[in-house]
Amino acid sequence: MTSSLSDYYSASQLRNDRWTALKSLAVQLAGVKTETQRSRLTGKVEALLHWLDPIEAYWAFPGRRGLDQLQKMMTRHDYQDLARAVTRMVRALQSGTYRRRLGDYFGDTDRDINEEEEIVETQEQRTRSRPFFEILIVDDLSPAQQDAQCVALRSQRRDDDRFVYEPVFVTSFEDALIGVLFNTNIQSVVVRHDFAFASENRMEILKRYLRRVGDEELESIDPEDYGPELCRVIRKIRPELDVFLVTDRSVEEIAGRDLGGCARVFYNQEDFTELHLNILRGVNSRYNTPFFNALKEYSKQPTGVFHAMPISRGKSLIRSNWIRDMAEFYGMNIFLAETSATSGGLDSLLEPVGPIKRAQELAARAFGARQTFFATNGTSTCNKIVVQAIVRPGDIVLVDRDCHKSHHYGMVLAGANVVYLDSYPLSEYSMYGAVPLREIKHALLKLRQVGKLHRVRMLLLTNCTFDGIVYNVERVMEECLAIKPDLVFLWDEAWFAFARFSPTYRQRTAMNTAQVLRARFRDPLYAEQYASHLNEIEGLSDEQLLDTRLLPDPATARVRAYATQSTHKTLTSLRQGSMIHVHDQDFKGEVEQAFHEAYMTHTSTSPNYQIIASLDVGRRQVELEGFELVQKQIEAAMAMRKAIDSHPMLRKYFKVLSVKELIPSSHRESGIEAYWDQEKGWNDTWNAFANDEFALDASRVTLSVGHAGFDGDTFKNEVLMNKHGIQINKTSRNTVLFMTNIGTTRSSVAYLIEVLVRVAQDLDSQLEDASGMEVRAFERRVMSLTHDYPPLPDFSRFHDRFRTGRSEGTGEGDIRTAYFMAYDESNCDYFQIEDGSMEAAMDAGRELVSTAFIIPYPPGFPILVPGQVISKEILHFMRALDVKEIHGYRPDLGLRVFTDKALKDSESHSRNSQEN
Repeated sequence: MTSSLSDYYSASQLRNDRWTALKSLAVQLAGVKTETQRSRLTGKVEALLHWLDPIEAYWAFPGRRGLDQLQKMMTRHDYQDLARAVTRMVRALQSGTYRRRLGDYFGDTDRDINEEEEIVETQEQRTRSRPFFEILIVDDLSPAQQDAQCVALRSQRRDDDRFVYEPVFVTSFEDALIGVLFNTNIQSVVVRHDFAFASENRMEILKRYLRRVGDEELESIDPEDYGPELCRVIRKIRPELDVFLVTDRSVEEIAGRDLGGCARVFYNQEDFTELHLNILRGVNSRYNTPFFNALKEYSKQPTGVFHAMPISRGKSLIRSNWIRDMAEFYGMNIFLAETSATSGGLDSLLEPVGPIKRAQELAARAFGARQTFFATNGTSTCNKIVVQAIVRPGDIVLVDRDCHKSHHYGMVLAGANVVYLDSYPLSEYSMYGAVPLREIKHALLKLRQVGKLHRVRMLLLTNCTFDGIVYNVERVMEECLAIKPDLVFLWDEAWFAFARFSPTYRQRTAMNTAQVLRARFRDPLYAEQYASHLNEIEGLSDEQLLDTRLLPDPATARVRAYATQSTHKTLTSLRQGSMIHVHDQDFKGEVEQAFHEAYMTHTSTSPNYQIIASLDVGRRQVELEGFELVQKQIEAAMAMRKAIDSHPMLRKYFKVLSVKELIPSSHRESGIEAYWDQEKGWNDTWNAFANDEFALDASRVTLSVGHAGFDGDTFKNEVLMNKHGIQINKTSRNTVLFMTNIGTTRSSVAYLIEVLVRVAQDLDSQLEDASGMEVRAFERRVMSLTHDYPPLPDFSRFHDRFRTGRSEGTGEGDIRTAYFMAYDESNCDYFQIEDGSMEAAMDAGRELVSTAFIIPYPPGFPILVPGQVISKEILHFMRALDVKEIHGYRPDLGLRVFTDKALKDSESHSRNSQEN
């Protein structure tokens, strides 16, 4: 054996590496000359084949059938054939050719897998081949019965079938759960009525999957309910799968019962034709892309263009003597599909009634929403649409202060009174975490205390944050609804669209939480729990309520959740492709018309059809292979963490920030400190995601580079991009952020590690040859980056002129008035931040008030907003940032503030207006 099981984060990685190891041993075995070497190698091959047997039980290829053939070759001592067969299998696994050449691998059972020679696939063959998937059949069948069912299902295949599939059989409840979490090829599950509960598989790395189901009550269920209960659990952990239930109960007995949300029930019959057709129909419903299909058909039509867009059909390009290279670069299809028409089989994004409407409905199904809306100009626009649709002038909105700037501008447009919430600081790395629930409850309870709770409209939070801090969405919504039952939640999931397709991450998404809470509030048992809870909290003060887990009243709580997602950031879509997902009980009666107007306000009348088509195709992808791709994305990040933390050279200069560095222990009830460490190996993330106030998205790898003497911006641009062609986005004063996505490969991770090793080696060489003065300069630079960091400032306060709640001390501010007051240049003055003039003015008693959003990059969020009082702490932080880019600040003029006269005149005018 090579590495131990504890070296692997997932069974998929382990499976791939074990097959690669088997290939290497088989090739060696075929070439040995001495009996001693042969005996040693055959023992290793036999051990690997034995080890792979329980793993391959969950896969159709190579599967146990493939292992049986290899074992027969070993028994016959056909080592040359063994080497060829294993090599062929591994190549097919790595390239995926087995999916497209079923005749070679899934023919008659008597046929040898090694019979045909290797055939090199062309790209055209890959494109034209029918998609392949596997189905999981849960039933207590003998091997002979399994073979008979395979033959029966294969006999149903027709040449015009859109897809082809192979069955995999398991014989227990637990094996079914392992199968759907381990085998990423599975698209459908057939649950029959006769199977055991417990798995006989004792491999610890496979048992991990059962711990991720998160349901301790399964073992107590009645065996007669195994079928429906298994359907329910599979729908919970893999909601995109089609689950079919075959029962031997009578129709009268099962009528009206909860059958776990299965797609269809078959009554005790072996009707393979119906089963086959239903399996294909279920997969086809996910494969269908209404708008992409319509656009392809439109591009094939002969069309005369007598409207806008000369580039339509590529005419302005192909007739040109100077710009034909654009057509050569992009190809003609993109221009054949470029049009401003909404007829001819197409549709209007502003008033969809055809394929765009159907595409949005499919997206809502995929992401667990009640309604989904496409956007072709990014999530910045999505955020403004939702805010404008929900928030009315004068409404109070609780806002994560370090959220994306589009939210702040949305507050200006809506005329909201903003209460900014402070996240916990990570001053050592010049970044913020997330807003503690205690801070949110404190703001709500304070507003309730002064009689303003009725004005509170929305809570706006970023989930997950750019740096990967993930809220406990369910707990936040529950406890906030306990205080404000009709509170609207806007979750900015710009970087979290992929989370829906991981069972671990899904529980912390807005749409999943909305579904869970809706079901919970309908449950009579919850009503009893709430009644008991009321007695427990009776008489508690607001201060005591801050540290008490609050439950909402099921009779009054309204589930109102919105999620905005940058599909193009984490899933497949062209740039600026985004979605708005809605689960709002009051959407139809209260919001729909306002939402439509806001959507019209911010959406172009000329949306890009290619972006819409890419959103449609991206939805198809995640419904069919999102689970697999997200799993590989997380595996790549985990491999990166381990490779850096375990490399002696890299540990000298770099450090991957672990969970304990990014989330304080008071917010980590599970006690988890790292996803991997050298002593314990891998830690399971399930408990952290299930219970902790904050969890860390493993696909965000924050690397501290201060000990290498680099600030984040320099390391990003001069080292990674300019020297090695590695592109990243987010940096802080002494960190850079690497994000894996569904397109990240193991090769790209390996290249990154190689680059970091080169950088470390170069540093070693430079320091070895450096003079004493140069070494001391390097040490001072490291000290400055790792110890002499500025404390992160909290939000100071709004100036009294813009504080609508100053008398009650609630602190909400009117940034819209401040924003537009700055349009009059006579109201503004400028101060240099470096010459001490601002501190001198403050010491003289003047309050300096910002006229604009001041946004340094990094960290990329406003450290000042219009109407905010500038504090000395904020000035100190700005000076220490050492960044080249600060939006809203002009170094030639200085920092723009309101004049004293403007503030006094404005306050006097406001007071007179109120009196009149």
